[in-house]
Amino acid sequence: MKKVLLFILVILVFAIVVIAMTLGTNNDQVVTFNYLIAQGEYRISTLLATLFGMGFVLGWIVSGVFYLRVRLSLGRAKRKIKRLESAQTKQENQESRPTVASATK
Repeated sequence: MKKVLLFILVILVFAIVVIAMTLGTNNDQVVTFNYLIAQGEYRISTLLATLFGMGFVLGWIVSGVFYLRVRLSLGRAKRKIKRLESAQTKQENQESRPTVASATK
């Protein structure tokens, strides 16, 4: 199942890159791009490819952070469940054992 999802993801990324390249080759105009520090003159194709790549990387970073948070929470929850289960098992074992005082009476 993971291999199929990986294959679909690779095909999807490849299709997006091909579409971005196709759009980029048809747009050779030079535009002025104002950004925070300065401004520059770039071809639309270069600007499109650069911003697409930066958005893709930023999206993966944000998704990775959220995924990491969820995995850490899951790990903590599993450890807590194991601890509670072992405490419950110990308590049940102690309750089921007859004590020395009750056995002699």
